[in-house]
Amino acid sequence: MSRFVLIAGAWHGAWCWERVAQRLRSLGHDVVTPDLPGTAGVAPDARGVSLEAWAEFVVDSLRRGEPAVLVGHSRAGVVISRAAELAPEHVRRLVYIAAYLLPAGGTVADAGRADAASLVAPNMIPARSGLTCTLRPDIVRDAFYACCSDFDAAAASARLTPEPLKPLVTPLDVTTARFGRVPRAYVECLRDRAVTIGAQRGMRAALPCEPVLTLDTDHSPFLSCPSGLADWLGGL
Repeated sequence: MSRFVLIAGAWHGAWCWERVAQRLRSLGHDVVTPDLPGTAGVAPDARGVSLEAWAEFVVDSLRRGEPAVLVGHSRAGVVISRAAELAPEHVRRLVYIAAYLLPAGGTVADAGRADAASLVAPNMIPARSGLTCTLRPDIVRDAFYACCSDFDAAAASARLTPEPLKPLVTPLDVTTARFGRVPRAYVECLRDRAVTIGAQRGMRAALPCEPVLTLDTDHSPFLSCPSGLADWLGGL
């Protein structure tokens, strides 16, 4: 059996993994779903949030058990990449779920703006503080939950929280010697309108992954295909 550490993407929290985590645990796996500091379920003050602080927080979780399968959704791709750079010996495999798999020096902000078909970048609303942003409510369903039931989409939308901006514009610091030595897998989502399938495949072409799971889902397979996602993860 494996140990999993699951990291949620932008605006989301550990709550998004509930069904996947339950399924993985029923299969006998150990599952940890920490909320990143300054995100959903944690202190909302974003002033101390940084990509480095998030990566160090994840590394702390990794060090509390055997080497883990480290899973990141969407924005969390850069978080797990940096965590692997800091502590590759604690990561058995990296798994990117419709996530930003970026090279050294890349930023989520730049990659998001380059994804012309994405609904996210043109619909972000910065807070007056300049520290966080939200999304226009009328695009959330189409961007994140298009394949989900009305109930799941509404419930998830109600739990979204402001996203700290600083990590989105921070260049990723990774090396071939450390991050690059950790095996990578990818889950691509064909109907994704947040990180589109073209963007996903472009990132994966630059940084190959094996294996790759293709799901005919939206950006949120943890809600639209939780059992299929969990069963595949459990087989890694």
